[in-house]
Amino acid sequence: MRYDLVIFDNDGVLVDSEPISNRHLAACLTELGHPTSYEDSLRDYMGSAMHRVHDLVLERTGRRLPEDFDDVFHARVFAAFERELKAVAGAGDVLETLAADGVPYCVASSGSHERIRVGHRATGLDRWFDDSRIFSSQDVGRGKPAPDLFLYAARRMGVVPERCVVVEDSPLGVRAAVAAGMDVYGFTAMTPAERLAGASQLFSDMGELADLLA
Repeated sequence: MRYDLVIFDNDGVLVDSEPISNRHLAACLTELGHPTSYEDSLRDYMGSAMHRVHDLVLERTGRRLPEDFDDVFHARVFAAFERELKAVAGAGDVLETLAADGVPYCVASSGSHERIRVGHRATGLDRWFDDSRIFSSQDVGRGKPAPDLFLYAARRMGVVPERCVVVEDSPLGVRAAVAAGMDVYGFTAMTPAERLAGASQLFSDMGELADLLA
């Protein structure tokens, strides 16, 4: 293993949540008078923390989203997760391989701790993650594309940035990993490869990751 720590993004990398989440985000914004298509949501918000949604809407329209926006959105998304969320194909196998080989790993997500936990429980991935392996943008002042979250995760896991690799599927996440001084493997299952151009490696099937890391 060429790395001392594998840092996984969560949404779209471990759990197949991006289609669900962005469908509901687009609907919530549209209902509030901010017309947003599913494609718009993927382009503008995929991989970002909720504060980015608020910031972009305010910047573009001069209007703030309601104070209860996050609660309403998350209630819809979590209910949908319970009904239809699946793990990304091959994610469990990669985690099993890393655990068997004694390779340290963690998750560092723009989503809240609650969102991560709900998704892991719904997909059965919670068996691979205790609290010491879960890091959220809630833990730092700035979410992706700032490097803060990845640097925080590495520090908590006791590994220097240059010995870490990040597995990401969003342009914002790739930018954050590069800014943190880490290698980053871009997962192109949902994101066009050209949007992840800053990644050290690109791959389209989670089944390829174990070999790439070896």
